[in-house]
Amino acid sequence: MCIAFRPLRFFSMIVTAVVGICLAFSIVLPDICLAAPRSCSAILFNLSTGRILWQKNAEASIPPASLTKVMTMYLALDRVRAGKLSLKKKIRIPAQAAVVGGSTMHLRAGEKVSLDQLLTGTAVASGNDAAMTVAMTVGPNVRSFVKQMNSRARALGMRQTSFKNPTGLPAAGQRTSARDMLTLCRAYLSAHPSALRYHGTPYFRHGRRGMGNTNPLLGSVKGVNGLKTGWTQASGYNIIVTAQRGKTRLVAIVLGCKKRSVRDALARDMIESGFSWPASPKKVRARLGR
Repeated sequence: MCIAFRPLRFFSMIVTAVVGICLAFSIVLPDICLAAPRSCSAILFNLSTGRILWQKNAEASIPPASLTKVMTMYLALDRVRAGKLSLKKKIRIPAQAAVVGGSTMHLRAGEKVSLDQLLTGTAVASGNDAAMTVAMTVGPNVRSFVKQMNSRARALGMRQTSFKNPTGLPAAGQRTSARDMLTLCRAYLSAHPSALRYHGTPYFRHGRRGMGNTNPLLGSVKGVNGLKTGWTQASGYNIIVTAQRGKTRLVAIVLGCKKRSVRDALARDMIESGFSWPASPKKVRARLGR
């Protein structure tokens, strides 16, 4: 007996099957390992316990891009703590800083801006003009300031790091690693815990311009309160993320991703995994991969 072909019924059967498969995978997916992309270097650290929860290619040598500005701010805040600079000090913007290029706070040569506002612009908008002004104020010139940056890096044990400028703009030989950035971040936050007020600022204004924080996880992932992003063509997409939920404090560092979306997704997964298993590197590895 010939069976009549019924297109609508056949289509309905296919849709039902596809939906069933999707539902099945939605149940299984949370248990599937979220393997980190091969191009990325990363490390996840529990600041509360002093324990590494996960790492992948953490010693790969990669240009720091604007993560460099963490060291720039570190040295500036050291000077403030020593009483040699005031956050209220109005600093005249040098012409060299105003035209440095790249990401900007939109400073004009000759205008006067407080050190506090310059540090905000460095952290939030990743302003190269702001970072350069800070360096030329503390330095007292760029060359001297870069020497101080590298001296501090050596003192902290950052063996794979070499700074060539205070901004992170492309420069031959400027390198770091995720592990070294962790070393820097731990020392920075220990010495200047109040610095998070800069890195956690979602939005600020300079003159008539409003600028949002470059950290995409700030305000979108529970507990994230800083710290810094970076990108150059040579480095790829970099990020340091700090977060706190209850008594657990984490820092996640991702370097060298080819796409911003990949970097952000990995950093988000690292933070969520760290809060899910703050005392279990084994479970975090099972989640993120080896």
